[in-house]
Amino acid sequence: MKLGVFTVLFADRSLKNALDYIVASGLEAVEIGVGNYPGNAHCPLDVLVKSKTKARDWKSQITDRGLEISALSCHGNPLHPNKAFARKNHEVFEKAVRLAEMIDVKTVINFSGCPGGSEKDKYPNWVTCPWPPDFSEIVRWQWEKVVIPYWRKASKFAGNHGVRVAFEMHPGFVVYNTETMLRLRRECGNNLGANFDPSHLFWQGMDPIASVRALKGCIYHVHAKDCRVYPTNCDVVGVLDTKPYSDEINRSWIFRTVGYGHGREFWNDFVSTLRMVGYDGVLSIEHEDSLMSTNDGFQKAVAFLKDVLLHEKPGAMWWA
Repeated sequence: MKLGVFTVLFADRSLKNALDYIVASGLEAVEIGVGNYPGNAHCPLDVLVKSKTKARDWKSQITDRGLEISALSCHGNPLHPNKAFARKNHEVFEKAVRLAEMIDVKTVINFSGCPGGSEKDKYPNWVTCPWPPDFSEIVRWQWEKVVIPYWRKASKFAGNHGVRVAFEMHPGFVVYNTETMLRLRRECGNNLGANFDPSHLFWQGMDPIASVRALKGCIYHVHAKDCRVYPTNCDVVGVLDTKPYSDEINRSWIFRTVGYGHGREFWNDFVSTLRMVGYDGVLSIEHEDSLMSTNDGFQKAVAFLKDVLLHEKPGAMWWA
């Protein structure tokens, strides 16, 4: 297993400067944002997808430094009820798939998206309970009329280009937990899998270790990000907390850099369980810790995870 980083952390740096810093920090892989919510600070997607030469030259800046590209990320909402917004996100996704094929990257990361509650809605509608009956009807309509038709077609498109799509199970979108991830894969194609980020599962009350086991064979990428749940707030207001992330003292939970939400015991078990289910890819550090600067959070995560990986390397049994 390798340690990498989602380079959107360093969007204020040039690609060259960011890559040199990443290499100096001892990492082996990078996940590159190519558009939609992550932006494309380090990847001129529209330029590269039109030229194999430019795409190869761009990739060589990364590989010549001894780094691999773990994934191209275009987290967006191609199911948005605003047709122009959805179309733009869809176009970025298709270009990301084409670029991935051109530079031999096997994984494109995306969100599953979230439609409105009907054909007339202006904004996405994420339903979190089955009653009143309208809510169950919304979920049924979303999956049957929008989600499944779109991703069946998109799965086939990605497969035709030799690419698999990894969904971040993110609340606010139709794929937000283990069950919805498996449903989308079952309904739409086995080249659809998970970009496993435990931080989003923690605050929903899920056990990421159990989820990893349930998703055996369909984890295509992993984000290393932590989450701290505060019982003093959560016991009063619950986990569905819409206060700004900057209001840390009053929120039920906040994102943390690895090791600041859950300790070494969890992260050891997390890496070990990933290995047991056959994942031997990249742990991609993502920083959204509002209590730390990007550099501090990144460096703490690097030191912490290097130590975890060092002591979790598989080896021969003494009797083998």
